[in-house]
Amino acid sequence: MNASESPPRRRRSRRTKSMVVAVVLAVTGSLVYATTSQGHPSGTEGTVPLGTVVPQPVKVSTDEGVAFDLEADDAIYASQGSASAKAAAEFLAGLLRKPTGYALPVRSLSAGDDPEGIVLSLGGKNAVTKKEGYQLDIDSGSVRIRADDRGGLFNGVATLRQLLPVKVERQQKMAGPWRVQGGRISDAPRYGYRGAMLDVGRHFMPVKNVKKYIDTIARYKVNNLHLHLTDDQGWRIAVKSWPKLTEIGGKTGVGGMLGGYFTQADYKDIVQYAAARGITVIPEIDGPNHAHAALASYAELNCDGKALEPYTGFAQSPDGNLCVDKDITYKFLDDVIGELADLTPGPYIAIGGDETQNRSKAEMDTYFGKVNKIVKKHGKKPYGWMESAGSMPKKGSLSEYWAPGISDDELIAAGKAGGKVVLAPSSKAYLDMKYTEDYPEYPVGQTWGGTVTVEQSYDWNPDTHLKGLPAKAVAGVEAPMFTETLFGIHQVEDLAFPRMLAIAEIGWAKESSHDWKTFAPRLAAQGPRLREARVNYYLDPGVPWPMGS
Repeated sequence: MNASESPPRRRRSRRTKSMVVAVVLAVTGSLVYATTSQGHPSGTEGTVPLGTVVPQPVKVSTDEGVAFDLEADDAIYASQGSASAKAAAEFLAGLLRKPTGYALPVRSLSAGDDPEGIVLSLGGKNAVTKKEGYQLDIDSGSVRIRADDRGGLFNGVATLRQLLPVKVERQQKMAGPWRVQGGRISDAPRYGYRGAMLDVGRHFMPVKNVKKYIDTIARYKVNNLHLHLTDDQGWRIAVKSWPKLTEIGGKTGVGGMLGGYFTQADYKDIVQYAAARGITVIPEIDGPNHAHAALASYAELNCDGKALEPYTGFAQSPDGNLCVDKDITYKFLDDVIGELADLTPGPYIAIGGDETQNRSKAEMDTYFGKVNKIVKKHGKKPYGWMESAGSMPKKGSLSEYWAPGISDDELIAAGKAGGKVVLAPSSKAYLDMKYTEDYPEYPVGQTWGGTVTVEQSYDWNPDTHLKGLPAKAVAGVEAPMFTETLFGIHQVEDLAFPRMLAIAEIGWAKESSHDWKTFAPRLAAQGPRLREARVNYYLDPGVPWPMGS
């Protein structure tokens, strides 16, 4: 019998004592931490209160006087034969091993086993049956995460991560204790789609930085990364059948800076990295506009058969329009989407459609009618910006709302006919908007959608935001990040965080719990965690950040 097959040890009592010799209080935001004269937490003081999680859980019950201490000889158990449970357990073990210095082997959990340590169970006794829901039970002997699907286990892990001390985010060994408050959390998301969109088309972002962004959004139960791979200024994914797309179209960006592209191996690496953190990648190939990089790469894609010069402007290219009446356009899209579909295990391929006001209804119908068939031919579902809604089959469609007054009627009609809509209003959810007019990192950020404080990004309801759209048609929310004005991960993070956390909470927490006064201190408590993880974030003055943030 090897170490991974060792039988579970008998439970040991971990019920905490109430005797404290001396207590020193340190107030951080709305949270109070207590330490004994030896510098260790006393009782359950010093644990993170269960109700401080972001996004806010549906139901929390605290077991006062009880805490779980992770110790060096503990293991993480996963349901035997479940690849999903093992994946979540391996992810959790990877998070914990560096800061704790513990081995934390991942072991199989057989039926009837009742081990101490951390246990991840797929199926079985679980009061939360909604998709992606989970039940987290913490007592003196164990931490148990139960769920009916893979997403639920990863969501439970995300919650447990926030309940451990802030130092769990360190990448070097730290002294314990590693204590978690006792109790139960029963939780499930409001919406099935909770997305972040990252534009690498305007300015390229290398794999390591995309992974860092994935790491941060995964902490807050975001489950989709919409990766904007192509635009006028750059083509960022290698296509073997059309190599000039990256040889020419991938060389530059806005202002002629930050060119580059992902090899197919790079893209697969990103997809796998995201999946290992519970996130599905949705790649976007923009069209029929925003295609200047492709038109500069291949002359035959242009209506006149002449290749364009690469475009490095800030705004949308006036010439970046695919020729919707040429057969070669759809041969090109068939090849591109086919290769991308083979690399993408998720269900969706995003097909663009934004800023197409110069297109006639006939052109839109032609383009999206054909692209819809191409995407489905390759086993995927199409996902378009709101302008595409009037030209796609309404039943079963998925469209993204981003600005009022563009194609509201078509989007509402699609919703009433059975289509689904992701809400990403630019005045609330676009992360590239400045926080204020005098946002200090000039010229970083934009204002065409308005300036958006963290409170403003939190202050909206997806079910009622677009008047006339049935609430049942709302698939969820997304926070887009376009990069015309951004030159690296530091600037991206400063605009994304902490507003991304507000959008994550809107996508997850039930509407009845929506309250800025209770959200703000919970958000503030995430500041030290982001800092420990080396994530840049903006100190919005409307948030009661802890001293030292």
